[in-house]
Amino acid sequence: MKKILIPGIIALYLLACSSAALAVAKEVPPESLVPDNTQRQTALILNRVLERYHYRKVHLDDRLSEAILKRYLESLDPNKSFFTQADIERFSRYRHELDDAIASGRLEPAFDIFRAFRQRVDQRVALALKLLRENHFDFTRKESYRFDREDAPWPRDESAISDQWRKRVKNDILGLRLAGKDEKKIHETLEKRYKTMRRRVHQLDSDSVFQSFVNAYALSIEPHTSYMSPERSENFDISMRLSLQGIGAVLRSDDEYTVIQKVVPGGPADKSGQLHAGDRIVGVGQGEKGEMEDIIGWPLQDVVEIIRGKKDSLVRLNVLPKGAGADAPLKTVLIQRDKIKLEDQAAQSSIIEVDGMRFGIIDLPAFYRDFRGQAAGEKDFRSTTRDVRKLLDKLQKEKVDGIIVDLRNNGGGSLTEATELTGLFIPHGPVVQVKDSQGHIDVERDSDPEEAYSGPLAVLVNRNSASASEIFAAAIQDYGRGLIVGEPTFGKGTVQSLVDLGQFSRHKQDLGRLRLTIAQFFRVKGGSTQHKGVIPDVQFPTSEGSGKHGERSLENALPWAEIKPAQYRPVNWSPQLAMLQHKHQERVARDPGFKFLVEQNKEINKMEERKEVSLVESERKKEWDEREQRALERHNRLRALRGLPPLAKLDDGDEDEFEEKEEDPEGINRIMQEEAAHILADFIRQQQPVTAQAE
Repeated sequence: MKKILIPGIIALYLLACSSAALAVAKEVPPESLVPDNTQRQTALILNRVLERYHYRKVHLDDRLSEAILKRYLESLDPNKSFFTQADIERFSRYRHELDDAIASGRLEPAFDIFRAFRQRVDQRVALALKLLRENHFDFTRKESYRFDREDAPWPRDESAISDQWRKRVKNDILGLRLAGKDEKKIHETLEKRYKTMRRRVHQLDSDSVFQSFVNAYALSIEPHTSYMSPERSENFDISMRLSLQGIGAVLRSDDEYTVIQKVVPGGPADKSGQLHAGDRIVGVGQGEKGEMEDIIGWPLQDVVEIIRGKKDSLVRLNVLPKGAGADAPLKTVLIQRDKIKLEDQAAQSSIIEVDGMRFGIIDLPAFYRDFRGQAAGEKDFRSTTRDVRKLLDKLQKEKVDGIIVDLRNNGGGSLTEATELTGLFIPHGPVVQVKDSQGHIDVERDSDPEEAYSGPLAVLVNRNSASASEIFAAAIQDYGRGLIVGEPTFGKGTVQSLVDLGQFSRHKQDLGRLRLTIAQFFRVKGGSTQHKGVIPDVQFPTSEGSGKHGERSLENALPWAEIKPAQYRPVNWSPQLAMLQHKHQERVARDPGFKFLVEQNKEINKMEERKEVSLVESERKKEWDEREQRALERHNRLRALRGLPPLAKLDDGDEDEFEEKEEDPEGINRIMQEEAAHILADFIRQQQPVTAQAE
């Protein structure tokens, strides 16, 4: 199974090989924004491939045409800041034409919509600059700004959208005021931000428009299907060849923000301990003293270009932490770019002691396999299964009472490794079933009868455990081989393949590539890991809000499904799950560490649900101060538990210059591991026979 990039998500592993290209990018004249013959041919081939090979059998018809129009408009204007309801009504004449446009290669409607979008951007930016120059804002006036308009209606007319932009500019000014910027710097920053927004839209060419449109088609079918133009495909190839060089983060666009989708285990961002999934990058500076570039509103690819760089060079990032309001003070993070080594992502072990028992922890950040070393015939090529086998041998020699496999934030990797790793804990048998678009079912099996470890086992998962992690956890659960504890997993149970569209053309020219969903995973019991994920046997209270994350939060995601169970033999399994859950709940209710996690999770959920902010400066400052105080009190309670001195403020100890920092001094990562050990200890005691006492 190939691991392919999701559209709108970029892995920051690249060298600075093309950053100069951005500096010379030219504005595209509107008359050149028309489809060409290559794009027409690509659309015809892409449609044929999707209808024939996609796992979800969807026919290009009027119903899908309506979905494509909606998706395309939202991709251009995700926060409903440029188009009015009148624009949407004008575009509605295309709602039953886009299917015919794609099927016939007549792509003019998509370009007509984009040219109108470009005009609206010019108008809104001109208004923003005018408002900024006049600066007639009263920050004591009672009013609010809706910053999240995803579910809001389109502005009804020009008057409504002008008022929306008035509040937006006022909010931007207020945010920078609260961040301590002076009036001159605020004006300079926002003027540059708005002009950059306009300039970057003007730099989008015909290929960019085509890619946006056909991705609206692909994503209307299913969220992991996407098209990459020849230029984007070339960048992707570069990223794979140089895939282990950079800061080690995966980014995605969310409206005008660049959001960290994932921190790559073992990379510079991960080692810094200062960047986390959900953080928003709003500024980028080169070196320790380079000018900090405001990147709000930038296209994702452009952000990647200025973040990536040569090994050992420094990059500074201005970050809004996950859960922080848009007006929160920025955190500046200095990272030294480096090569991400395979051993940095490798499984590691440790031992913790709870309830008079010793437990081995195997921390597994990814399912990795050195395919290049394997192809070269190296006998000792690196793999997850080989590394874990060695760790199991080591831990058993240490006489541990049980093993905990920690798969939190493990986004997957090699299917082969997920299968072989499962084989270390079961005698033999099927591990996962794979159903393709034609309905054929293949079964991935462990054929090795040896069990590397047969003792008490728990698997710790969270909402970011995905794909191969879910295959392993599901198999352990279905076989009754161990306890699954933590949060419901991500729920990605589909398989993607990369298709070169040029192979379908007569002249074999480069037409880009299609990332295509071709199959779905099913557990040995028959249910899918898709959508639902793996539900833990013992759920942690931090599970609250997990339903808003993962596959189940994605539009058009494939639903949960079920096929026939595979022929397999579960182990003799008799845990008293209700008792384990009850003991867990009693314990975490008085655990200061879990209280920290639950309160933090509630604060983040509360902030994510928020869609409006006050435009009264005193109210905003009060809200932020109260939020910061709550966060500081949470951290200091945990620090007291760990025997650490209290912090005067949350950024205590941060330095301007680069330095290595102690990872997780407050032991936040250990909280869930320790509770998993308590649960496994409870399970072990359940299984011990009760000795009768003589009277």
